[in-house]
Amino acid sequence: MTVLTQRTKRTRRNWTIAVAAVILIAGGYVVWARWGVSGAYPIVSAAGATPTAPVVRGDLIDTVELRGQLQAFHTSLLEAPADAGDIQIVKLAKDGEMVHKGDIVTVFDPVTVQGTLAQRRSDLKQAEMQKADAEAQAKLVEEQDLTDLQQKTYDVESAKLTASQAEILSAIDGEEKRLLVTNAEARSTQAQQKLESDRLSSKANIAAFEQKRQKALRDVKLYEDALGRLTLIAPVDGIANRLPNWRASNFGGMAPPFKEGDRAYPRQTILQLPDLSTLRIAARVDESDRGRLRAGQTVTARVDAVPDQEFACQLVDISPLAKIDISSGWPPTKNFAVAVQIDHPDPRLRPGMSVTERIAVQSIPNVIMVPSTAVFSKVGRTVVFVAQDSKSSNNFAERTVTVGHRGGGQVEILSGVQAGERVALRDPSAGVKP
Repeated sequence: MTVLTQRTKRTRRNWTIAVAAVILIAGGYVVWARWGVSGAYPIVSAAGATPTAPVVRGDLIDTVELRGQLQAFHTSLLEAPADAGDIQIVKLAKDGEMVHKGDIVTVFDPVTVQGTLAQRRSDLKQAEMQKADAEAQAKLVEEQDLTDLQQKTYDVESAKLTASQAEILSAIDGEEKRLLVTNAEARSTQAQQKLESDRLSSKANIAAFEQKRQKALRDVKLYEDALGRLTLIAPVDGIANRLPNWRASNFGGMAPPFKEGDRAYPRQTILQLPDLSTLRIAARVDESDRGRLRAGQTVTARVDAVPDQEFACQLVDISPLAKIDISSGWPPTKNFAVAVQIDHPDPRLRPGMSVTERIAVQSIPNVIMVPSTAVFSKVGRTVVFVAQDSKSSNNFAERTVTVGHRGGGQVEILSGVQAGERVALRDPSAGVKP
């Protein structure tokens, strides 16, 4: 009787354990069916308040994001005069200084050019004096030649008069008188030839001195112009940007910008003036996004140095050919140059500032979307973490979702969440407590 009772108790205990196990398994299956299939289960974040964002319904704007920098489409270059030699800078506009059209931005030392100009003026004066002397000498020679010619002409007439008396003289005297006429005519011809020869010689001599004078005059004008070019005037409004002085670089190191006191060789570019009214954003777009862009698309830009303003822009030009971009690292990539025009430039903008651009390439209307930072990948599934309590930011449920388009930092949700719910912007399951 005792043995039977013990067996009965043992059997009842075993049955009880078996029934409890079945109940636990069934309950686990129900929980799995309710939570596991839908991809959601309760999570309590242990890292404090988790940032959240609402699930919204609206238009998803697909964008291409680029990084670029501001550049002036028109830039004026100011350089040292070509004919002033190696000259020193005595005045130079400050780097980054705003200058206006007509302002003096650079002045070079005029001492060397003034010395050369004085020498050229002296050469001009000497050439003018030499020409004047040659003209005076030519006039004296011509007057002397004319006097001689008149005398020889008189002698011819006198000889002819004497020869006309040969009829009443002897034959010998008549022949002698005729010879005198011939000789007088010969001397008169020589005087005429000498006059013409001296005139030609004087004319050539005067022309040579005139040529010398013209050369000296051109040199004077050249250095007078060079003296005027020692003062460089701003041709447009712009920002003064001193260029590197490679002559001052230290064994191939970084060249410092030009400063007052430096010397510049002829035609060396000293300063550049970017025209701020022509500021554009220059960027490069990858080959994969080239086909999505076209001229005329709307662009939104943010300048790193002007964080309080967003600029409306327009894409105005895309390079038709890809170029190798060595600035992206090694191996270099091929991409396309993009130019973006700012609709209303801000006076705080300067060339070289870094810019982030977002180009709207597609608009998908009336979709449910969440921030891209709220979508996570879990064991081959795409999930979001939905807040279970609007008053608490620590209680979340994981849900499997189906995503569609992405763009502009937003993700289209085809199924899994509804508009009005809130989702976590970081994974609350990292370091959770059950």
